[in-house]
Amino acid sequence: MKVIQENFGTTQDQDILAYTMINSKGMEVSAINYGAIITCIMAPDKEGNLENVVLGHDTLEDYLKDTNYLGAIAGRVAGRIQSGSFELDGQEYTLAKNDGNNHLHGGNKGFNAVVWNAEVIEEEEQCGVKFSYVSPDGEEGYPGRVGVDVTYLINDENTLSISYSAQSDKKTLLNLTNHSYFNLSGNLKHDIQDHTLQLKSDQFLELDQELIPTGRALNVQGTPFDLRKGQKVKTGTTADYEQNKLAGGGYDHPFLLTTNQNNEIVLKEETSGRTLTVETDQKCVVVYSGNMLDSNGEFRDVPSRKHLGICLETQGVPDAIHHSQFPSVVLDAGEEYQAHTTYTFGVE
Repeated sequence: MKVIQENFGTTQDQDILAYTMINSKGMEVSAINYGAIITCIMAPDKEGNLENVVLGHDTLEDYLKDTNYLGAIAGRVAGRIQSGSFELDGQEYTLAKNDGNNHLHGGNKGFNAVVWNAEVIEEEEQCGVKFSYVSPDGEEGYPGRVGVDVTYLINDENTLSISYSAQSDKKTLLNLTNHSYFNLSGNLKHDIQDHTLQLKSDQFLELDQELIPTGRALNVQGTPFDLRKGQKVKTGTTADYEQNKLAGGGYDHPFLLTTNQNNEIVLKEETSGRTLTVETDQKCVVVYSGNMLDSNGEFRDVPSRKHLGICLETQGVPDAIHHSQFPSVVLDAGEEYQAHTTYTFGVE
């Protein structure tokens, strides 16, 4: 188990380093201290061939230009906040409207676009990196000075674990996730429409035309959102169903999980035999099937296009601050925020 450090460039007068975590089976996870971005995951197929299973770039310049939040930590609040504003204890806070009339993934300079401190962890049974960042009071309009730690660890079971912890000196909002785009075909040989996705979820949240939750939880029964027994992703990308069409042809929806840390999210790709099992302590997963990936640019040497990757964003419920029936994402002063998600790569 080891971590290799390499220079990845310079931005904001700070050196950006790439950290590659390697287990004894050869699985690799690479991340950089800009945005705590996961740049590459090398996972075996059924023949033992190691290939990359996430979208990414080879240069810092490409990440600085990226608008897709590739592999990054989204925060302070993942997802959209309606009208770019919220109220806490009678005080109104105004945020950047960086997605139409709404606030998205922390604003113009969210956690995806800042330089994090990094500490290498090398132990007998796991290795990884702890990324740390202190967000000053008022950053992007949010109250409170917030100290955040995000720890990536891998072990010999080919499991990547992501642990989040944070504290604020004022009441604020916090809802963190990792925004990796998975593609289990290996080196982006195919898009993700023939991947099979299985979710332990009986309800998904209805979205309006601006992709903001309306407040209604809809039953998945009889819809393209019924993934309880597993469905091809193209069930949603090709569906003549209003919720899929308004998302750009596919999914960009929060699914409420009926169980936690119990194989609740499973993604499979038949040709490679790769599987990805995601387990979390979070209330929901936002499934985003890459509907807004455009045909401009490329990921390494593969041209960008719709549905080239799928995000499985484990998190609190989006726009919860405007819906009292949703679990709160308010973090009180001195309270510790904690979240944990594991990603286990296998074959069958």
